[in-house]
Amino acid sequence: MRQKHENGKANMNVPDAVRSNEQQGVRLNKFLADAGICSRRQADQMIADGRVRVNGAPAQTGMRIMPEDEVLFDGKPVRPEEEEILIAFHKPRGIVCTSNPKEKDNIIGYINYPKRIYTVGRLDKDSEGLILLTNQGDLVNRIMRAGNYHEKEYLVTVDRPYTEDFMEKMAAGVFLEELDVTTRPCKLTPVDEKRFRIILTQGYNRQIRRMCEALGYEVKRLIRERIMNIVLTGLPLGQWRDVTAGEKQELYRLIADSYSAPVGSGKR
Repeated sequence: MRQKHENGKANMNVPDAVRSNEQQGVRLNKFLADAGICSRRQADQMIADGRVRVNGAPAQTGMRIMPEDEVLFDGKPVRPEEEEILIAFHKPRGIVCTSNPKEKDNIIGYINYPKRIYTVGRLDKDSEGLILLTNQGDLVNRIMRAGNYHEKEYLVTVDRPYTEDFMEKMAAGVFLEELDVTTRPCKLTPVDEKRFRIILTQGYNRQIRRMCEALGYEVKRLIRERIMNIVLTGLPLGQWRDVTAGEKQELYRLIADSYSAPVGSGKR
């Protein structure tokens, strides 16, 4: 085990109009996420796959759950998670941000946390650095949704000395032909001739690597150093720590007005 770093069923005849009333109950995907089963986006897929039942019947995407409803996931009862978990982990290279046990280097197995948690966004296998894990689905959505413009900071090492033109083009936004998008303007700070820091407020799949490749550079090392107000500093490689009460207070302040609809988040 990786060591922690110090620092009665509802009536099935209830009319659909009542069940879909926005003022009653909680959406099933949020219920599953808040119970620590998965993210809200993953929950919708699990519902579609028939892995969720409500009061003995197959669940439907978008349905709402009342306190008296019985929810089963893979045949096991789902109950709201009372303890809020939020940890920071220093991901090494080679660890995959998936909970799939068939992936031998999956992050959940590596950390071996005693309760069900999942990642807040992703870092690709070849990247390293800060990643958050939680059992709070709504928190995932509020942090990761690109429309909320929350900052994530990275230290990037490229294969050869970069130019001022490269830095200007990166900061202005780069067209990614594979995705048919132009990245959002971002902040860059030089470190030395091959290293720079970049602050993003969005997260397309392997975005930084794609941006550099589009301008003729290859990323040799990529470290995420910060997610909003939470930093990697002082956290040894391969270890995790609880996010402090002060960090949580500031994080919640920053996401107070953030949109929380389910959204996919890409790898950097």
